[in-house]
Amino acid sequence: MIQLSSAGKRFGPKILFQNLNWLITPQDRVGLVGANGTGKSTLLKVLGGIESLDYGSMQSTKGITQGYLPQEGLRLSGRSVFAECLSVFEDLRAMEREMETITRQMSEIDHESAEYRQISDRFHRIDSEFRVRDGYALESQVGTVLAGLGFGKEDWERDTGEFSGGWQMRIALAKLLLAKPNLLLLDEPTNHLDLETRNWLESYLTSYPFAYILISHDRYFLDVTVNKTVEIWNKEIHFYSGNYDKYLAQKDMRRTQLEAAYKNQRERIEQLEAFINRFRYQATKAKQVQSRIKELEKIERIEIPPDERTIYFTFPQPKPSGRQVVEAKDLAKSYGEKQVLRNVNFFIERGDRVALVGVNGAGKSTLIKLLTGGEPATGGELKLGHNVEVDYFAQDQYKVLDPNARMLDDIADLSPRSTQTELRSLLGSFLFSDDDVFKTLGVLSGGERNRYALARMLLHPSNFLLLDEPTNHLDIRAKDVLLESLSKFQGTVVFVSHDRYFIDKLATRVFEIANGSVEVYPGNYEDYLRSKNGVAETPDISWISAHAPKNHNGDGAPSALPDKAKRLNPIKEKLYQERMRALEEQIESAESGIAECESALANFVSAEETKRQSELLEQRKAEVVTLMTEWEQVSQTLEEANS
Repeated sequence: MIQLSSAGKRFGPKILFQNLNWLITPQDRVGLVGANGTGKSTLLKVLGGIESLDYGSMQSTKGITQGYLPQEGLRLSGRSVFAECLSVFEDLRAMEREMETITRQMSEIDHESAEYRQISDRFHRIDSEFRVRDGYALESQVGTVLAGLGFGKEDWERDTGEFSGGWQMRIALAKLLLAKPNLLLLDEPTNHLDLETRNWLESYLTSYPFAYILISHDRYFLDVTVNKTVEIWNKEIHFYSGNYDKYLAQKDMRRTQLEAAYKNQRERIEQLEAFINRFRYQATKAKQVQSRIKELEKIERIEIPPDERTIYFTFPQPKPSGRQVVEAKDLAKSYGEKQVLRNVNFFIERGDRVALVGVNGAGKSTLIKLLTGGEPATGGELKLGHNVEVDYFAQDQYKVLDPNARMLDDIADLSPRSTQTELRSLLGSFLFSDDDVFKTLGVLSGGERNRYALARMLLHPSNFLLLDEPTNHLDIRAKDVLLESLSKFQGTVVFVSHDRYFIDKLATRVFEIANGSVEVYPGNYEDYLRSKNGVAETPDISWISAHAPKNHNGDGAPSALPDKAKRLNPIKEKLYQERMRALEEQIESAESGIAECESALANFVSAEETKRQSELLEQRKAEVVTLMTEWEQVSQTLEEANS
């Protein structure tokens, strides 16, 4: 379909990639990965015909169509959302108008005439093509895609110019999905999507009839949408079969093999050099020496590429807070006549890692701002516990930074007691080295701003972190480092993220915000989905299929799970064992909470406190029942598999 031969591209004096030979076939589902700045977006633009190659060539099959979605920068106006999306079908709309014209002509001429037969044949040819291309369901197609991307029916007739940048990108994405080009090129398509919309897009791409190449820093999204991974690393392009998880495994294997081959080659080179140096001047060994010199010259030296740079940090462990970090009672928040939250009740305990989920605009960022104290509630009460120290990372963190300040000066003002060496070491762990530390904050990219904002947080460790989209603009490796650091953090974390993998690995509780209320679910995002879908019976499919490594057959369908009578494979058995240990910890924690409630009820304080503790006691008892049920099911599955 598209073939690149000896292709290369540079950005000024910097070579982005070179020696690229790549044949893109009609059914490819490709994830393009690599560190920020390696040239992923540039390569996508080359494939879309927006930029040209500096070296090599690109050839395309005649009639191939490409559709490119940039990260940002698109702006539409002048038409309603629905009309803008319908515009991609202009050729079909023209066919429809022609059929209407022909229909009128056919009603006005003699049905027995040659002219009638001629235009009748024309009508049937157009109608046949129109039906094949599903022309009679254009409005239905547009409605389905708009609904999937989060547009309510009340938005369909609004002018596109009324929408913000993130929603503008959704409109552009809708047009591309409806146009169905032969090669879909998506640069960070999930950047402006909430979790529900991402889930819909994953499903849509799974059934997409043509090829697509996408760039994403969402690990879960890559795992479920691609069957081939292409990596830009060290100015070279490397190809891997399978999704992101398989790419990581193959990459580690390749690195191990390369290091082993390098070691063997070095040993052989040293042997040859030792022989040559020892017998170079002995006439009786001249023939053997020359033979080894030739062998040495023919050896193609193996090189070990340098390790990829990534951020390295850990959150300093803070002073402990009281057991109860936050309590909300009948909390409400309104902006004018718009009520975002009403009658919200919840509590957050020390060590909780709470994920806030919900559609865009539901009130996730609003709740975080209320927790920071930066915005007042319009009703109810929000009380912080004993010794709670709050630190807040905002979506628009760059707005609180002075764009004219130099990085090193700005961070020195925050920590006047730190030495220049200490500050430069901290910045270096976030990939700011050498002259980078003298950059003004206004010239930093989105990813650099986020990395710098995280570095600033380390100077003042707090025991209650509020993080609003901390993973924005971070690549996958940086997200993994942040995830590991937060997992080891002994304080309390409330966070908003649209990265499903990040939520699954970090969250211990999920707060769903919808229609002004907050619903609390124990566990991570997968547990939350199971609870919402009412799946609480056997964990064989609901839990293991969600957590086990994806293993697809040739037709793309998930491999069958083992019958209970069959022995579990080691990977799934380990997953069950890990789940069992996690359940035991959650049960122990919930039972401790029950004991605390019963102890508190034994000492009367007030009627309100007695009511609150009673409700909390019932909630924890119900939680123990649910956890025990699942524990018994997991335990039984392990026993049957090992019997």
